[in-house]
Amino acid sequence: MTSLFHGLIVCKTKLLYVQIAFAWLFFGGIGLMDGLALEVKAAQDALEAKVAQQVPETRSPDEFLPYRLGDQMTPHHRVLAYVRHVAETSDKVTIHPYGTTYEGRELVYLVVSDPANHARMEEIRRNNRVLTGLDAASVVDGKASISTGDTKPIVWLSYNIHGNEVSSSEAAMLTLYNLVDPANEQAAEWLKDVVVIIDPMLNPDGRDRYVNWFHQMAGERYNPEHIAREHHEPWPGGRPNHYYFDLNRDWAWQTQAESMLRADVYQAWMPHVHADFHEMGYDNPYFFAPAAEPMHEVVTPWQRELQKRMGENHAEVFDREGWLFFTKEWFDLLYPSYGDTWPTFQGAVGMTYEQAGHGFAGATVRLPDGRELTLKDRIAHHTAAGLSTVEVAATNAGRIVEEFAAYFERAQSEPQGRFKTYLIRRSNDEDALFDVMRFMEEQEIRYSVAERSQQVRGVVVGGAVRSTSGGTSGGAKGGVIGGAGKPSERVTVQEGDLLVRSV
Repeated sequence: MTSLFHGLIVCKTKLLYVQIAFAWLFFGGIGLMDGLALEVKAAQDALEAKVAQQVPETRSPDEFLPYRLGDQMTPHHRVLAYVRHVAETSDKVTIHPYGTTYEGRELVYLVVSDPANHARMEEIRRNNRVLTGLDAASVVDGKASISTGDTKPIVWLSYNIHGNEVSSSEAAMLTLYNLVDPANEQAAEWLKDVVVIIDPMLNPDGRDRYVNWFHQMAGERYNPEHIAREHHEPWPGGRPNHYYFDLNRDWAWQTQAESMLRADVYQAWMPHVHADFHEMGYDNPYFFAPAAEPMHEVVTPWQRELQKRMGENHAEVFDREGWLFFTKEWFDLLYPSYGDTWPTFQGAVGMTYEQAGHGFAGATVRLPDGRELTLKDRIAHHTAAGLSTVEVAATNAGRIVEEFAAYFERAQSEPQGRFKTYLIRRSNDEDALFDVMRFMEEQEIRYSVAERSQQVRGVVVGGAVRSTSGGTSGGAKGGVIGGAGKPSERVTVQEGDLLVRSV
């Protein structure tokens, strides 16, 4: 139908051109040139306007889905269809597939920003990698340098790593629409200063397992009473992936396909801010940063400060809406393989957002005080937290990039700790050594292999040699040497040993 309509327009336009030419021949007057040129230009403009009208407008989730957002749980294929629709109709969005799950469901992320930023998006991404030291700067006029002004803060929003925490992917769709909605002038200003990356569903296999089960169990009207079958998801539930693995314990170890694929694209961008959207027990208020103690000792003052700024802004939003929340009491920053800690150790400000809900909540559940918590409520809370995160990043754009660059500069020039190099003996288990090498490559940890035997000052601690001198050539392979904290003035580095340097 669209092509037919376009063909009719073209035919009418050609007829207009014939009429113009006939008028030119009939009047034979050169003086008509300006008027005809204007008329042709007007016809061209009219045609372009008509063709432009055939490009569909970006629809909200309520307009696109066959139900209003929150009335049902949205399966993976419909979430994917919606984000593709937004990418096809908005000049602020591009969509990027990055792999498939074990059950064949597609994984995608979306890049959301102002069109002017999209015009140089690869430059922004590349420049940001240069700031980390992971990529080298291009040499121009004999100089290889880059300033923090050459990139933009990158905010990464991750949704639904636990499949039965369903409000997060629903909120991802609404957050995406709010960011690109032409009527949202405030969001348009934010996107001039930041790049937002949205991964709408990290665990599609787990989500569809839960959503399909819920649709089979629920009646025409959802039952809020906790005793109802729809509130008691059977084992294994939707939390894990296909192999029943908790993907929110796998950010660092990357044993699952989803984790490995995600880490590759994450490290290709190296975002400055990462928010991980979750759900917890349904009778709790909303949790957002700052995180609880204990925080790992390498968490920087700036990472703590930006968490505090985020929390203050979120609190204003939630207070305005009359929503309950809490901070600092749960969800620490210690274990290195969560969706907040692993990004934190990559230089980002990593945060967990926890909405009351989980598989026990279904689509609506009665709370102990008699109120009902609905899926729509949960979507609204997560959406507000996500938009507030983008707002704070835009407000602090310059400082965020500067502190991010300083994080990696300090790691190279002033590494924490007494030891400069860690040595792992090649004479240990060769298979284990290979696994260590592969792990470090996946994490983009630089290592090298000793090219010759030499002696260095060092100490054997906890079964591994740690060198207190910086004179060895950097690098690493797997294996450890025996010992239990025995000091040694001289340690022999053998050819082929693995060396991992902190500088």
